[in-house]
Amino acid sequence: MHLFRDSDNSTSMHILRHALMAALSLFVNGFGIYLTIRANIGVSPWDVLNIGVSKTFGILYGTASIAISVLILGIDLMLREPIGLAMLIDAIVVGKAVDFFNWLDAVPMADTLPMSIAMQVLGLFIMGYTQYFYMAAALGCGPRDTLLVGLKRRTSRVPIGAVSIALLSVATLTGWLLGGPVGLGTLVCAFLSGPIMQLAFRTVDFDATCIRHQSLPESLRVLLHTRRKTA
Repeated sequence: MHLFRDSDNSTSMHILRHALMAALSLFVNGFGIYLTIRANIGVSPWDVLNIGVSKTFGILYGTASIAISVLILGIDLMLREPIGLAMLIDAIVVGKAVDFFNWLDAVPMADTLPMSIAMQVLGLFIMGYTQYFYMAAALGCGPRDTLLVGLKRRTSRVPIGAVSIALLSVATLTGWLLGGPVGLGTLVCAFLSGPIMQLAFRTVDFDATCIRHQSLPESLRVLLHTRRKTA
């Protein structure tokens, strides 16, 4: 059952509705990330980097996440990869959502291995399903996914899996050197996040390759054109 079949962003109302859908799903995605952190057995490769930067510079997780996202967005632009409105929303909302749940102290830190693994897997399922809602908005992919695609375009002879492993390895090593938590949970996230996301997509009959994402310039043209017509 594909819940959202309308990926049309030809009007300002469509764009605003889909942007809201993306923002809400990314906020819930932040709760999924929060659970993987509270699992207390290591975090995903990118979160190793986020937490490492946070510890090194004495800043909030969300602030570190935004800084890294902006840096990656800059690389995406240099690689001439398309930037979408949802990509900017992603850069801001996810990290600050994690900060919000940290502030609430909503879930106690796991203190047993079974509880840790259960929280880690639950967090990955939440992230998988929210990724569906985010991508169904058709307003762009995340900065990190765009970077992966951009690097793959420029290393055509290298399989995308190898490019992904190299990218995640760099993020993990850099984050670990900065004090980020690496452990069993890092392996769980690295090897299960993809299959869990695929399972989530399959249960809602969603094919991410069929989505044509609207670039930021295209979105702005639609929004500005609608504003001129109503002025």
